[in-house]
Amino acid sequence: MPSGGSQGFPVLLFDGDCSFCTASVDWLTANLPAPPLMLPLQHAHLEGYGLTRSEAERKVQLVVGAERFAGAHAVSAMLRHQPAPGWRLIGWLMRLPPLSWAADAGYAVVSHFRHLLPGGTPANRR
Repeated sequence: MPSGGSQGFPVLLFDGDCSFCTASVDWLTANLPAPPLMLPLQHAHLEGYGLTRSEAERKVQLVVGAERFAGAHAVSAMLRHQPAPGWRLIGWLMRLPPLSWAADAGYAVVSHFRHLLPGGTPANRR
């Protein structure tokens, strides 16, 4: 695992071929006080993070040390690692039902239709 992930520094693995995903990562980088290392899965040694290519392509992944979070859980964990209390609160609320159910459902819908979203391409259909 690269030194950042092995030291517990959060690493977000995303689909770098997806324009919508890249735009989302750009927004997070610009707006979060402590964004994780954002790494396109196409440039990552996935096995070093304990992930298969299929897992990484299916959902965004957040790796923090030995812990892995996927999909909406990755977003929640990323927010919980922020120094600003407002972002941490949103991350914690995303873990609680029924908000966690809504976050999972919302992530599934966005992920499924990302090729139709601004910046998405037909190649993003997975």
